[in-house]
Amino acid sequence: MFRPLPFPARLLVSSIALASPWAVAEEPVTLGAVTVVGDSPEGYRATHASVTGVDDAPLLDTPAAVSVFNTQLLQDQQVRLLSEVLRNDAAVGDSYAPIGYYENFVVRGFSLNAASSYKINGRTITGEQNVALENKEQVEVLKGLAGLQSGVSEPGGVVNYETKRPANVRSVTLSTDEQGGRYLATDLGTFFGSEQQFGIRTNLAHEDIRSYVDHADGQRDFASVAFDWNIDPRSSLQLDVEYQHREQRSVPGYQLLGGTQLPHHADPHDLLGYQSWSDPVGMTSLNMEGRYQYRLTDDWSAQLSLSRSRVIIDDNSAFPYGCYYGADCTATTSQFSSTGDYDIYDFRSPDDTRRNDEAQASLSGEFNTFGLRNELDLGVSAFRRTVDQRDAVNEYVGSGNIDATPQAWAPYPGDAGHTYRHLDSRQYGLFINDRLHLDEHWQLVVGGREVRLDEKAFDADGDTTRHTRMWEFLPNLAVIYKPTDNLSLYARYSKGLSLGSEASWFASNAGETLAPTISRQLEVGIKQDWQRLSLGAALFQISQGYQYSRPNDDGTFTYVQQGKQKNVGLELTASGRATDRLQLNASVAATRARVEGSGTDSYEGHQAINVPALRASFYGDYSVPGIDGLAVLGGVQYSGKKYANREGTVQVGDYAVFNAGSRYTTRIEGYETVFRLSVDNLFDKRYWRDVGEYAGDDYLFLGAPRTARLSATINF
Repeated sequence: MFRPLPFPARLLVSSIALASPWAVAEEPVTLGAVTVVGDSPEGYRATHASVTGVDDAPLLDTPAAVSVFNTQLLQDQQVRLLSEVLRNDAAVGDSYAPIGYYENFVVRGFSLNAASSYKINGRTITGEQNVALENKEQVEVLKGLAGLQSGVSEPGGVVNYETKRPANVRSVTLSTDEQGGRYLATDLGTFFGSEQQFGIRTNLAHEDIRSYVDHADGQRDFASVAFDWNIDPRSSLQLDVEYQHREQRSVPGYQLLGGTQLPHHADPHDLLGYQSWSDPVGMTSLNMEGRYQYRLTDDWSAQLSLSRSRVIIDDNSAFPYGCYYGADCTATTSQFSSTGDYDIYDFRSPDDTRRNDEAQASLSGEFNTFGLRNELDLGVSAFRRTVDQRDAVNEYVGSGNIDATPQAWAPYPGDAGHTYRHLDSRQYGLFINDRLHLDEHWQLVVGGREVRLDEKAFDADGDTTRHTRMWEFLPNLAVIYKPTDNLSLYARYSKGLSLGSEASWFASNAGETLAPTISRQLEVGIKQDWQRLSLGAALFQISQGYQYSRPNDDGTFTYVQQGKQKNVGLELTASGRATDRLQLNASVAATRARVEGSGTDSYEGHQAINVPALRASFYGDYSVPGIDGLAVLGGVQYSGKKYANREGTVQVGDYAVFNAGSRYTTRIEGYETVFRLSVDNLFDKRYWRDVGEYAGDDYLFLGAPRTARLSATINF
C-alpha cells in the first residue's frame, strides 16, 4: 500500500532542501509503509562482536577485552568522527588527531597503526581516512595484541566497523550545530525478489562543516551501498561499497615554548599559522568488500572475502613549526620560542595514495575428538599495502606568534615532485584457532598465525632502499572458566609483530626504517552478564621494543630501537540497563606505562608521554517518568595528568568534561520522529586533550570548547 507523504513530513523535507545544497523534487513523493521497531531493550549493551576474527562471537566467551558501541549509542551522541565514539572507552586516547586531518589513537598506552589497525567487517582498510559512520551498525575495539586477527599490527589493539545490513528502513535526518553547520543523511533499505532473497541498503550524507576554529570550515559527501543475496539455503553473498570525499583546512597543534613550558593563553578558536592561500586537506576514500559464505554441512561452513581500501590525500598546510628563522629565535630548536614565536612552512603533498588489498579464505566448524567438542577456525590470507607519494613541498615562508594573527606571507613558488612508489608491503598468513570444551565449565583456546612479511621501500629514483623479508609465528593461548552460564573468567597469552618505524627527519639516520619489533601480552579478566548489564574487568601487561630518537653527546639524534616500553593496567567496564529507565555505558582505565633499558636516563622512571595514569568515561540515558518518549542524556570524560615530553619535565593538568543532552521520540501523523540535542563540554572547560608525538616531534592540541548539535530523524 502506498500513500502520499503527509504534510509535516513534506514540510521537514522542504526545510532540508532549503538548508542543503542538494535539490529536492517538488513532485509528491510516495513511500511504502513499513513497521517501525523501537529501541532494543538491551539499550547500549552489546553481547556479540566480530573484531576477534569470528563472526558474531559472544563476548562472554571471548578471552579478550572488547568494547562495542552500538547504533543507539552512536545515534544518541550524534557522532560523526571516530574520536567522538572512542571517548566512551577509558582505555583509548587521542594521539595526533588534528581537526581536518585523519585521526590517530593510543590504546592501552600504545599508538595504533594506520596501515593495519583499522578494519571494516574484519577486513583491513587504510587508516588514513575519517571513516563515515552513517552506514555503521556498531564500532568494536579489541584492546591489546591482535596478532591472530591481524598478523603484523601494533600492540594497542584493533578497531573494527560493522556495516548495516539490508532491512526495511526509510529515514531522513536533518541536523545543525551552534556554528550553523548543515547536515543531511538518508537511510533507505528494502528486500526484493520472488522469495525476498535480495536485500539492499543505501546511505547518503552531505555535511557543511562549520568549525569552531576560525578559517577551518569544510564539507563532505558520502554514499554507500550494502547488498545481500541469499542464493540458496546454504550459500549467501554480501557486498559493501562506500565512497567519501572530505575537505577541510587542518588545524595544527601547538609546541612547547622553548621546549620547557606549556603555551600560555591558548585559544581553541585560533588557527595557528593561518595564510589565506593555504588549501584545505582533501581526502577521497573508497572501501569495497565482498563476502561469500557456503554451508558445507550443518556443522561446517567456508567463507571467502575480498576487499580493497584506497584513499587519496591532498595534504596542504600553512604549518607552524619550531623557531629557526624568525628574528626573535634565539636558538635553533624544533619547538616554539619561549615567547611563542614560530616559523611557518608551506607544506604540500598532493596525490598521496594509500591502498590496502586483502583476500582471506577460511573454514569453520565443530567436531568431537576423544569426547571433547572442538570449534575450529582455520584459513589463509594475503594482504598487500602500497603507498605512492611525491616528494613534498616543505619550505619556510615566514613567522608568527601564538598571541597574534600572523601577517600575510607569499607561498613558496615551487611544486611537489613526481609520483613514485614509496612502499610495497606484502603479508601472507596461515591461521588456526581451536576452542576445546573440556567440560561444561572449562574451555581451552589454542591458536596462532604464521606470518610471512615481504616489504620493499623505494626512493624517488625507483631504487630499493630497504627490503625486509621474515617469517614469524604469533601464538594466542587462552583458558576460560565459566562457573555459571552468565559468568566467565579467562587468562590469555599472545605475541605480536609490529613493523619498525621510520627515523625522524632530524635524526642522523633520517629515513631509515628499523627492524620489526616483537610484543608480548599477558591478560586476565572476568566478565558477567547480570540482569541487563554486562560487566567486565581486565588486568594486563604489554611489553614492546622501544623506538625513539636517542640524543647524542654532540647534540644530534640517532633513531634506535633500544630497551622496551612496558605497560601494566586495569580496566573496568559496564554497559546496558541499570534500571528500566536508566541505561549506561561506563569504563575506567588505570595504566602504568614505563620505559626501561633505553640508555637515556631522562626517559625512564616516569609515566610515558601522553598516557594518563587514570582515565574514566560515563554516559547515561534516563527516560523521564510521566513524559512518554522523553529522555535526558549526559556523561563525563575524565583524564588524569599527562606528560607532554619524553623527559617527563612538562605536564598538562587533569580535566573533567561534562556533556548533556536529550532525546524526544514522538509520532507525527503516524511516523516515528526522534529529536536529539547534544551539548558537549557543557561548562566550556579549557584543557589539553592530546599531547602526543608524531614523526618524532611533540604537539599539543586543545580540547573543543562548548559545542551543541540538534537533529531530527523521521522514520517512514
